[in-house]
This record gives sequence, structure tokens and C-alpha cells, in this order.
Amino acid sequence: MSHAPIDSGSAGVSVVAEERNMTSIVIISIIATLGGFLFGFDSGVVNGTFDGLKLAFNSEAAGTGFHVASILLGCATGAFFAGPLSDRYGRRSVLIIAAVLFILSSWGAGIATSSTEFVIYRLIGGLAIGAASIICPAYISELVPAEFRGKLSSIQQIAIISGLTAAFLSNYALAHAAGGSIHPFWLEYEAWRWMFWVGVVPAAIFLFSLLAIPESPRYLVTRGKNEQALAVLTKLYGATTAKQTVADIYNSIAHDHKPSFSDLIDKTKGGIRPIIWVGIGLAILQQFVGINVVFYYGAVLWQAAGFSENDSLMINIVSGVVSIGACFITFFLVDKVGRKPLLLIGSVGMTITLALVAYAFADAPVDENGKLMLEGNLAILALVAANLYVIFFNMSWGPIVWIMLGEMFPNQIRGSGLAVAGLAQWLANFLITWTFPMLLGSALGLSGAYGIYMLCSLFSVFFVIWWVRETKGVTLEQMQG
Repeated sequence: MSHAPIDSGSAGVSVVAEERNMTSIVIISIIATLGGFLFGFDSGVVNGTFDGLKLAFNSEAAGTGFHVASILLGCATGAFFAGPLSDRYGRRSVLIIAAVLFILSSWGAGIATSSTEFVIYRLIGGLAIGAASIICPAYISELVPAEFRGKLSSIQQIAIISGLTAAFLSNYALAHAAGGSIHPFWLEYEAWRWMFWVGVVPAAIFLFSLLAIPESPRYLVTRGKNEQALAVLTKLYGATTAKQTVADIYNSIAHDHKPSFSDLIDKTKGGIRPIIWVGIGLAILQQFVGINVVFYYGAVLWQAAGFSENDSLMINIVSGVVSIGACFITFFLVDKVGRKPLLLIGSVGMTITLALVAYAFADAPVDENGKLMLEGNLAILALVAANLYVIFFNMSWGPIVWIMLGEMFPNQIRGSGLAVAGLAQWLANFLITWTFPMLLGSALGLSGAYGIYMLCSLFSVFFVIWWVRETKGVTLEQMQG
């Protein structure tokens, strides 16, 4: 084990293109993003099990909201502890633990016979999602060249939305085959239970795939394992660039102590480093614009607007496919135009489309039972505006927040910075998810809920302008905190 720097004779990191093993880099990135797929699948699978949970556990709006949102408490815990654990044991090791937890949660949520048992298994799944949500993009950002980092990191969001869409398709197919989510299916278990069990398959694939990829070289250098880091980078970048990169990583970290939460304090000015506040702001605003209401409660939302369960599940699938298409916009543009311009475009677009959705729901008549009757032009406006909103989110705040959280923190504080930002993100997610059923049943209704999300989106415009700095093309060793 060596703690001495490797002198490359150069201060910058410039990967020589002809020495790169891009095939290996891409394959490793795709394997890492399977964690994002499971993040999406486990988050979205509950969308479609709402009626089954309510019937099985005899819960009202607040209780069912907690069943749906309970996983997010696990996500917050998983995200917070995954950062420092990955600093201590490695990015890959934490992802392997997450894969095991994904398997356990998917199986357990399906066999749950009580509300408490269900919540426990969903909390376990939350630990896995929280860990995967921050470690997957961080791992990718620590292995890929700076000029491709945004593109390959954006695959994380494509994987998340693909997981959500796969859950929607699976839920739709199972509900259709059984005649409804609460009806018995194979082996006489209700269809909603099988919706959870399907997740065991991709989780197992993720677990075994992780065994074939290397540990993050930047983690290895922080633990004094320079030779191992050099071996990994040599296979990916070639010997010349590997030696230079290890030297630059070494020179970017503190050598008097291992990474810790105390590094988040600005030693000269006192207080939390400004970059941490920016990370927290990005994480919270990503949730406060209300995107996960669409993904977690899409079936409920559209049923409340007058659509049937079957049609509502189909709308979910359409939204998922549209989301994947929007993510590819980011994939092709993020390393060309940068992160900040796409965030601004997304904020403005989301503000306008959320205002239109709120208007459509506000102007819709209700029947004698108080249920919205969304018909004609209002129905078209709501559907078009909602899907445009999804497009704007998934070409901007969806993928780019994950990209920036994985790359914006200096090497010394990346694990701790991700822990704090991840905790804030999932707590914000929990708050939005838990309160939506209550907003839905209150005087504010759908229109009021979307009005609140619109105001948060409007604020995000100014947040990006004033506080977010561009990270396009900047190496991880050059990130300032």
C-alpha cells in the first residue's frame, strides 16, 4: 500500500483517446446504472398497487400515503449513510449490499400480511434505493473521462425512467391478466403482490453483474491503494494517462485524515461550504416541482380526473415512454451545451406546463360525488401539458441533478457531500409523496397541489441563475468547494 504521489510531470488530466478502452468504460457504466433501473422500478411499482394496499391493510388516505411514502424514509437513511460507507468500504461494495437489499425488499413487500410488515420491507428497499441513487452516479463520474462524464452519467436517469416504465408495464400486464390489481393471479396470490415480486429478477441480475466490475480508482487513492487504482485506470485509459490521473487524484485530497463530515466545514470562513448548500438546493427542488406525484400516484391522479383504472395505467406507460425519449435529449446535449442551460430551460418549461395543468384541473366540473369530470378540451389540455411537463423535467432536472451531485463536489468531500444532499433529496421526496393524498382530499384538490409545485418550479429558475455553476468539461480534481 503506497501513500506517495505518482509524479506524472503534468498538473492536468487529459485522457489520450487512442489509449482508451471505451467499450469497457461503457459496459461498466451500464452495469452501474442497473442500480438506477432498480431505483426506478422499486419506486414506481407501488403505482398500481394503491387499491390492493388499501384493501389489504384497510387504510385511509393518510395511511395509504404513508404506505407509498414509507420507502422514502429508507431512501433518506440509505442515501445519508451510503456516502460515508462508500468512503470507508468502497463504492462497489456498497452497491453490492444495495443489490441484496433490493432482492429482500421485492420479495418481502409481496409476502407482507400486515401494514407493519409491508412498511418494514419497503424501508429495506428504501435503503437500497437511497444508496443506489447517489453511489451509482458518483461511481460513474469517478471512472469516465470528463468530456463524456455528463453523457454517461445521464444514462442513470434513462435507467431510472426505464425502471419506472418497466414497473408500469408489468403492473398493467398483471392487472389486465388478473382482471384488476386486487384480484387473484398465479398461485391464487393477488396481482398487486406479483407486481412487487417481479422486481427480484432485475435485482439478481444487478447483484451478479457487480461482481464483474472494478472498484472506483478515486476511492482506492483516498484509501492509499495507489497501485490498485493505477491498475484499474491502466486497463481503462492506458498507462500514460493512468499514471497522470492517479497523481492528480492524490494531489486533490487531504493526507492528514480520511474523508469525513468535518470536511464539509469551511476551515477559513467557518460554516458549511457553499457548494454543499447548492447541492442541497438542487436535491430539494428536484422533488418540490412534484415529479414523483406523477410517477407514484399517476394511476390515482388520472382516476381522480375521471379516467378508468385501465386507462390510467396506460397513461402511466405513455408518460414513461415519453420520459425515456426526453432523457435522450440530455444524453446528446449535456456535454455540448452544459448543465446550467438545460436546467434553466427545464425550469421555465415546467413552470408553464404546471400552470396549465393546474388551470385544467381548476376549471373542470365535478359530479354529484365530488369527482372531477375532465372532458373535451380540458382533458386534452391536462394530458398534453402533463406530458410536456414530464418531458421538460426529464431533459433537465431529472438527469442533470444526479449528474451534478455525482461530479460537483471535490474528491475529499464527495462521499459526505452526497450523503447530505441525498438525505435532503429523499426527505423532500417523502414530504411531497406523503402529503399528496391529503392535498387531493382537501379543498385545494389537484389544482391546488399543482399550483404549489408550479411555484417551486418558478423559484428554481432564479436558483439556477444565481447559485448554480457550470461543471461541463471540468475534471473531478478541478472541482471547487
